[in-house]
Amino acid sequence: MATWVLSECGLKPLAPVFPKPKTGIVSSHHSKVRFLGTNKGLGVSDLKFQSKSIQSCSFEKSKWSLNVSAPLRVDSIEQEVPEFDPGSPPPFSLADIRAAIPKHCWVKDSWKSMSYVLRDIVIVFGLAAAAAYLNNWMVWPLYWAAQGTMFWALFVLGHDCGHGSFSNDLNLNSVVGHILHSSILVPYNGWRISHRTHHQNHGHVENDESWQPLTEKLFKSLDSMTRSLRFTAPFPLLAYPVYLWSRSPGKTGTHFHPSSDLFVPSEKKDILTSTACWTAMVALLVGLGFVMGPIPVLMLYGVPYVIFVMWLDFVTYLHHHGHEDKLPWYRGKEWSYLRGGLTTIDRDYGWINNIHHDIGTHVVHHLFPQIPHYHLVEATEAARPVFGKYYKEPKKSAPLPFHLVGEFIRSLKRDHFVSDTGDVVYYQTDPELSDSSKSE
Repeated sequence: MATWVLSECGLKPLAPVFPKPKTGIVSSHHSKVRFLGTNKGLGVSDLKFQSKSIQSCSFEKSKWSLNVSAPLRVDSIEQEVPEFDPGSPPPFSLADIRAAIPKHCWVKDSWKSMSYVLRDIVIVFGLAAAAAYLNNWMVWPLYWAAQGTMFWALFVLGHDCGHGSFSNDLNLNSVVGHILHSSILVPYNGWRISHRTHHQNHGHVENDESWQPLTEKLFKSLDSMTRSLRFTAPFPLLAYPVYLWSRSPGKTGTHFHPSSDLFVPSEKKDILTSTACWTAMVALLVGLGFVMGPIPVLMLYGVPYVIFVMWLDFVTYLHHHGHEDKLPWYRGKEWSYLRGGLTTIDRDYGWINNIHHDIGTHVVHHLFPQIPHYHLVEATEAARPVFGKYYKEPKKSAPLPFHLVGEFIRSLKRDHFVSDTGDVVYYQTDPELSDSSKSE
């Protein structure tokens, strides 16, 4: 009976200790109910009890939701997630990043690289011819901005020649690199070697070669004029020619002389060659000044050259400064090629991305400078899952990257020097210089 009652209530009965009936319940009398296979019947009183039990069971089943108590409320336990430390060693290796980049991204196509050179040269001469023909003061400012940007594009292609990402032909790289860089007054080999030093030591306080930080001691030793020029716009945007002649504060040497401590004796011939090419370009400009007059040369070449210098300083500075989160610099055993490369920053330049050959896609370029510029975007997309939080997502730009001007100025106001000691250091702010910047 208990088994039958439980089954009617929708509950699974316990296994019976007696044989299970083969068919079920049958009745032969109005007053008795008995199971087939048994001789024992149920009386009327038993039947009434059973009927009450069934009704009770049905009632309990219909009121089930009322009899189930709600579970006790358990307060959620919030686990503190440790804040990401950009200066901590990454959980991946350089080989992990390399493996994520498609193999075709490493392939250098000399013809494709030369097509970009041809494109840029045609635009440069076309702009100059149009400006000289129109000779209108409404046109000249537009020309200067456009031509200065194209000079910067020529520099980027010569920069690829210096890295060997232009082609696998060393002679082609050298010839094209000398032509492009000499045309915009850059000593190709002198800069190529110092830039190689920058890539080999990126993120190292003492050994880096491009926009490396001043130590607190060196910063405080600078005279007020030098300090103001270095950290007040637009003067830092005019630093490149000075850097070519005398390098950064605290360092000695020049990009033009083979005896500079930038170079080793075996590189003497390379330095003399690039300096000779640079001198030939200067002589050409002087000759054009006598033929055309100094004013036309200034307007056609001089002003665009200044715009080019500003582009170069602006872009290279923002590759290593100005992120909303402070980025580490390293010394000693804490520095590694991978950790140093991860301190660089990608930037979005809107329409300028294609014009200056995606040089804003900089993190992958710093780690693997052998990748041609036309594969950098794809290589970066493939590597981003490996980078994780170590990759700083660039802010989306409007057609023209005016938003980066604000980031540049903010960085000049806060990124002044790093501690004289410590193997992982961050930029600190000089209150006096910051206050003077605000007052200006």
